[in-house]
Amino acid sequence: MTMKKSAFLALAAIIVIASAACTPTKAVRGNMIQDYRLAEAVPGEDTRSDILRKLGSPTTTAPFDENVWYYIGQVTQKRGVFDPEIVEERIIMAIFDEEGVLEHIEDIDRERMDFPVVRRTTPTAGTETSTMQQFFGNLGRFNPQTR
Repeated sequence: MTMKKSAFLALAAIIVIASAACTPTKAVRGNMIQDYRLAEAVPGEDTRSDILRKLGSPTTTAPFDENVWYYIGQVTQKRGVFDPEIVEERIIMAIFDEEGVLEHIEDIDRERMDFPVVRRTTPTAGTETSTMQQFFGNLGRFNPQTR
């Protein structure tokens, strides 16, 4: 009886560990602005400092216009050894006038293109070694035994 009990317990432990390994892990990157926080931003009234207080620091600004701020957030989910997949993504654009007052704020809906990941490597010329070169190259590289 004890052998059956221990086998059953071992099997139950393996099942629990295996099921825990398959649970997805979520990661939040950037600044995921919630709808209630976005509703607090009032165009025509709020300034840059108000938006900083309400939404936080922007993820980035436009390269040629410091009056355009972007808030970029992304939630990814990874299962086991597979590549992470994007579960949720949100991009908010805030535009300010020259005085620093919020003119316009909008949720940008971009179609994401899914590019396949290629895991090949580019061969480098001149570094190929033959089997004989590998064999003779290892001769003499081992430490002699000391007694």
